[in-house]
Amino acid sequence: MLNVRLSDDTEKELARYCLDEGISKSAVVKEALEAYLIQCRKVKSAFEAGADLFGQEGSGSKDGSVSYKKKLKEKLHAKHAH
Repeated sequence: MLNVRLSDDTEKELARYCLDEGISKSAVVKEALEAYLIQCRKVKSAFEAGADLFGQEGSGSKDGSVSYKKKLKEKLHAKHAH
């Protein structure tokens, strides 16, 4: 058993919807909760959501966080090689 407190406005809107559709408040709440829980399972982690954006800005290189030391050494060597 679950009791849920709704604001007066939400309660009125739910009652109006149920009357228009000819369904019970319980049926609407059950369906909405099921849809919410399904959506929650589909949510990606922050990394998954932005994976296509990481490591590419500016340089276009996708391995910048891994190869930055090597690239830095190459740039310093080139600068001071003459």
